[in-house]
Amino acid sequence: MGTASHDIQFGELLQREGAALRRVAASYERDRALQEDLFQEICLAIWRALPGFRAEASLRTFAFRIAHNRATTHVLRRRGLREMPLGEAADETLPAARAVVGEGVLDARQRVARLQDAVMRLTLPMRQVLTLALEGLSHREIGEVLGTTEGNVAVRLSRARAALRHLLKEAGDGGE
Repeated sequence: MGTASHDIQFGELLQREGAALRRVAASYERDRALQEDLFQEICLAIWRALPGFRAEASLRTFAFRIAHNRATTHVLRRRGLREMPLGEAADETLPAARAVVGEGVLDARQRVARLQDAVMRLTLPMRQVLTLALEGLSHREIGEVLGTTEGNVAVRLSRARAALRHLLKEAGDGGE
């Protein structure tokens, strides 16, 4: 593949899947600056791998597989570093935030923060299937990305949804 066509293919892929790849990065990393670093790592890895793309799977599946491999490596590198849970950060800023943005907006943001916190508390295999399912990938495509069977994806996704409902229930969101 020539450099110009490589750059065009990469640009088109990022235009189509960039937002989804950012969400993948966010599902692995809470800190916004580190999310951006991870997204850049994912983009670089995709750009480098594109010349070897053999169309054995869709370009979308190829990109998500690279994203999840890069994100998994990122998590393993950072393992052992503890960050303040989103819930604790929200508790510290709650009084001032209510005064500035209003009750309803803050409540919605708190629900999103609790959901993000609950997703981040899932095991990595559960978080992987859930994130890809939320991006609209089929069980077959998720299996291709993660290197597993459709049946395994279905089981992991079912367990991930049940675990997420449980975590949200614990957080007071009723699991819905």
